[in-house]
Formats: sequence, structure tokens, C-alpha cells
Amino acid sequence: MTTRYDVLIVGAGHGGAQAAVALRQRGYTGSMAILGEEHDPPYERPPLSKEYLAGEKTFERLLIRPIALWAERNVALLLGHRVVSVDADGHRVTCEDGLTVEYGSLIWSAGGRPRKLTCRGHDLPGVHSIRARADVDRLAAELDADPRVVVIGGGYIGLEAAAALLKRGLHVTLLEAMPRVLSRVAGNALSTFFEQQHRAHGVVVRTGTSVSCLEGKGKVNGVHLKDHSILPADVVIVGIGIVPAVEPLIEAGADGGDGVAVDAYCRTSLPGVYAIGDCALHHNRFADGAAIRLESVQNANDQAAVVASHIAGVPVPYESVPWFWSNQYDLRLQTIGLSIGHDQAVLRGSPDTSSFSIVYLRKGRVIALDCVNSVKDYVQGRALVVGGTQVEARVLADSTTPLKMLV
Repeated sequence: MTTRYDVLIVGAGHGGAQAAVALRQRGYTGSMAILGEEHDPPYERPPLSKEYLAGEKTFERLLIRPIALWAERNVALLLGHRVVSVDADGHRVTCEDGLTVEYGSLIWSAGGRPRKLTCRGHDLPGVHSIRARADVDRLAAELDADPRVVVIGGGYIGLEAAAALLKRGLHVTLLEAMPRVLSRVAGNALSTFFEQQHRAHGVVVRTGTSVSCLEGKGKVNGVHLKDHSILPADVVIVGIGIVPAVEPLIEAGADGGDGVAVDAYCRTSLPGVYAIGDCALHHNRFADGAAIRLESVQNANDQAAVVASHIAGVPVPYESVPWFWSNQYDLRLQTIGLSIGHDQAVLRGSPDTSSFSIVYLRKGRVIALDCVNSVKDYVQGRALVVGGTQVEARVLADSTTPLKMLV
């Protein structure tokens, strides 16, 4: 069976949904479809490791748009199909189940797959990841028996999952191979703060700890560490990043590697093919021009808007400042900019009050802020990051001086 759409969007996450919405908002009237691997309509993923895992939000509250809206906007939902090949010259994709869809323009927003452990026992029952609704539903089904939980990975997903499970009254041990949590995305001070917060809430946090293998016969029952000790575990959650889902594009000849390479308008090297979101490898001026992937809702939405404008005939390059957030316990972390390559970190306020900010500088210029329960600094610091403002550290450290006064 073959069908055709003027715009085919592969991936039913934030980027894919926003691309469809943005195209209609810009007056695009061509035929359009969102093709997704999951059977669920587009929904928010960030709450999966937070409110949804904690049992505080139903799935219906995660929907990006009411299901009826897609039909009202004349956007077909082709759900439960996984694309396995792209014919860029023939402008068609083929799915694992044999479905073939032709397109005028293709927007690739397939995101990524959870990175798996490569050690023995990685595929035992009781070993989970958190990327899709079905992942969390499977995990939640095992939590009623009061299991001993081990979380592998001290990034946002791991920390958020640990906090959500603590709310459910479970015993949680978190393992991080690096010397500190959040080592890829934050400086030492923020890492130390979150480690202390999780320990204070009852999480056993072990950094500098590597996993050798997972133990169990028929189901996981332990985590074997490289120091030869074994942690008892009835449930294991692996949160060690994602692998960008770009194989069909790369096999079709697209440039890339860790993601698919795109230009300032999110165009890949394949004719008529765009890529957005977690899988899009782009040059970002807030990363000092380096080619990076940004795994955030903000990036997916902003790149979706860039593609929609380009298809609608009003090209606008991608220049958005990155921002992120994370909710853990009663802490709301908001980040603006990228602290990659900072050579100075300035503390505003005191972590003892659980309301403070860390300003990151490179060569005297503000490049990013991490704000914990400090909305004013987050909002006002944006202009400093966008402008690359040069400010003395002693001035930034004075939390009584509003950041808006330094622009």
C-alpha cells in the first residue's frame, strides 16, 4: 500500500507535532501526515520521568493536542509504523510492516532510542529505560511489590526518576560512573548540590561507580559492580543517554554521524529532507559554533518553527538560545544557554536556601545560567546570554543586584 502527502513528518514527539501545527499556523494548505512508531498520538515526554512515573499525571494530561484537533487541522496520524528505509531520490519512505509513503517534503523528527548497557544481563526482565509511555507503564507495573530499585546514570533522567520513585516510597540507589552527577551538563557546584539533595531525601548516591554486569535467572536480581560487589536489585532503570534514530537517513546518503547534519534551515544533505529535534546535528553559536545535538523540548519546537517557515516560503535561520528545565522534589532547575567550555562559575545566593543561581563565563562573557528556584535570574539572565555580555564576577555574585541592571 502506498500513499502520498505533500509533507510527511516522521516522529510523533514534540518536534513532529509542532512542525505540523506551525505549518498550519503559517497558512500551509498541503496534505500532511505524522508517522509515528508508537501507537499513541503525540504527547509530552518530559513528564514521563517526573509526574507520570510518580503517578501524579494521567496520560491524557500529557497529550500535546486533543486527538480531535489533528483531524480538524487535516493532519493524518499514521501510528504504529517504524520507518526502515528512505529513498531520497524517489521521495518515499518504507516501514517495517511494508507500508510505503511518498512525500513532497520530509521532516525527520524521530528523536532517539535509549542507550543500552552492553554488559551481560542488559536484556533481563526487570531492566527498564524511560523514553516512551509504554516504558513507564511496564516499569510502573513492577513497583507495587515494593522493589529494591537501582538507577544507572546520574543525568537528568536518572535523577528525575529517583526523585519520582522516592515519592512512591521506594528504596533507590543511584549509580553514576563519572565522579559527579550531571557531569555532562553542569558545573561542580550544581552537581554537589543535587547530590546532597538526593542523599538528604534518602537516595543512596554512588558516584565513580561502574557496572560490570547485571545478575539474574529469569529476572534481574542484582547489579554486579566493577569493584566486585553486588547490589541487590528487583528493578533496574538505565538512563545513560540516547542513540539518535537516524540510520535510514544515513543509509540513504545523508551527512552525519552522531545525528544527522543540518544547515541553518534544518535541511539535511538529502533533497527535500529536513531534520529537527534530538537527532539534528547543527552548528550552534551558543556552543561557540560547534556542531551539537540538543535534547530538549525547546530545541525541537524552535527547529520545527524554522522548518515550517522554510516550507511556507519565509525562511528564517535557527538562532534560538538553548534552555532546559528539570523538576526534582521541590526544586525547579532552569537553565539558559550552554555552559560547555566555561572557565569561570559565579554563585549568586546560597545553596543552603535552595534558591540560587550559577552564572557561567567564558573569557569574561556570560554564556549560561543554572537557576534553582530563582525565576527572576532565569528570566533576566537570558539577555546576558544572548548578548554574550561581559560582566565582572564580583558584580554577578551580588544577588541583590538584579541581572536586568547588567544588560
